[in-house]
Amino acid sequence: MRRIARTVRLTSSVAVAGVLLAGCGLLGSGKNGEVSDMDMQRAAERADQILYATVGEIKPEIEWVHRATTAGSCDVTRYWTVMTVISEQRRGNFLGVVERFWKANDYRIEMVNPSQDVPTIIATSPEGFGTRVKFGYKGQAFFEVTSPCVEKSKVAGPKRVANGRAYEGEIPTPNVRSAFWSAETPVPDPAPSP
Repeated sequence: MRRIARTVRLTSSVAVAGVLLAGCGLLGSGKNGEVSDMDMQRAAERADQILYATVGEIKPEIEWVHRATTAGSCDVTRYWTVMTVISEQRRGNFLGVVERFWKANDYRIEMVNPSQDVPTIIATSPEGFGTRVKFGYKGQAFFEVTSPCVEKSKVAGPKRVANGRAYEGEIPTPNVRSAFWSAETPVPDPAPSP
């Protein structure tokens, strides 16, 4: 059992390292390893577009909030937290919607971790942005998008407000119920067509 757990951790670490390297400009880079014609602000705006498009594909709609923005030496990451309760029985459907959308938009799927506790999908967008959706503590879903290496600049917060309520201080665990996403039964199979 320990050997399997160690192998899973090692495989996950290698995949995450690959995505992080992609985020540092080793993919689609120009001079000095930077993505040409983009600074950190524009990269943050592109990360927002990726997040809005991805979450926009999830039906019924989920509630989410902006969690943070971090800037590295030449990259920027936007983080979102999902406030809708996604039951264990519906997590596969949730991840399936995200994975299908990314594949349909030419994202390269780097890793799929089907873990019962922390299922995760890591992908790279066509322009080299590292993207991730994962479930964490209390089944809370998180999205993250990291830019490739770009020109250094100041980074403003997101322009659009989140569709969830605003929280003072720490963001709580998921607390918004959905008739679909929070249901503790598997999604019924569609009726066969006659």
